[in-house]
Amino acid sequence: MHWLLRMARWARNPPSEGRVKLVLGVIAACLVLAGIEWVWGWPDWLTTQKIPRMP
Repeated sequence: MHWLLRMARWARNPPSEGRVKLVLGVIAACLVLAGIEWVWGWPDWLTTQKIPRMP
């Protein structure tokens, strides 16, 4: 029910063109980063290392 009310509000007052471009830009940036990670993998220098505990 909550989603139907939100869709009705968006139909009456759609978001501005700038907001739509912002959201699409963020989604595109996330997809680009995910694609880079998928093709080349995660770099070793960004992987955390376990520090041994001192007894």
